[in-house]
Amino acid sequence: MTPTTHSPILVTGAHRTGTTWVGKMLTASRESAYISEPLNIWHRPGVYSVPTTHWYTYICADNEGLYLDGFRQTFGFRYHLLAELRSLQSRKDLMRMGRDAGIFLQGRLRKQRPLLKDPFAVFSAPWFKERLGCQVVITIRHPAAFVSSLKRLGWVFDFKDLLEQPFLMRDWLEPYRPQMEAMLEKREDVIGQGSLLWQMVYQTVTCFQSRYPDFQVVRHEDLSLDPVNGFRGLYATLGLNLNEKAKNTIENSSSADNPGEVSRKAVHAYRLNSQANLQNWKKRLDPGEIHRIRALTESVTQHFYPELDWE
Repeated sequence: MTPTTHSPILVTGAHRTGTTWVGKMLTASRESAYISEPLNIWHRPGVYSVPTTHWYTYICADNEGLYLDGFRQTFGFRYHLLAELRSLQSRKDLMRMGRDAGIFLQGRLRKQRPLLKDPFAVFSAPWFKERLGCQVVITIRHPAAFVSSLKRLGWVFDFKDLLEQPFLMRDWLEPYRPQMEAMLEKREDVIGQGSLLWQMVYQTVTCFQSRYPDFQVVRHEDLSLDPVNGFRGLYATLGLNLNEKAKNTIENSSSADNPGEVSRKAVHAYRLNSQANLQNWKKRLDPGEIHRIRALTESVTQHFYPELDWE
């Protein structure tokens, strides 16, 4: 299916690379509706009716029968109210239900374009383009900034989620099997895990770039340094209108008046001093950690950051 300026939009990339910020800013003009992370293993059943058992679930022609109809319903703003009601366990769940049901209702009434923000869809981006006609935006962030964010939050990664997906291994990750298996024995090694995950995700993205030149790969740093003009280019490419409301939202989200980094209690917050946030990794990591991240990722880093300064 060929994307058009009325197509769904997929915003993806490794988690902690700015997908939430980018997705929120691309819906600021109200032409598109923000749908959050149906491939998150804890996704709400009202938003997406299909259970997800692995982080970074890979969808391709061989297994799409499990997922295709569910995504067609999601992109059609069909909200599964009864399934959501059965799953409610807290007041927070109830609040999320009201939010998501409202987004889906407005999406239908206003004929908005669905914008799917899901970092866990990154390996499946070609499928979203080919089967659902999505325009694809992929975020990338300095590997040290990515790893330092994981370190700050204490987020470990279990590579079983990737190793247990035979189609993902076959198509993209088999060369990394020994490194992933070695990491299974280092369950608290956030630096090693984050570096390997970054390398695998963005090595795969380099392959996407040659096969799908219309994929928009955007550096978090470039958007942070000049948010309005950075998003102006994305809006134009996606066929969106950067109106005054969107400009104001983008400026407010990145203002110098915002905090320099998000609270650990609000890890998905996106209102930041975007320029100050660029240097946080230098405070979070010691020189030995920076050297290790550089050694593990540099072969891929050079493709996206040829001018990168590691000091």
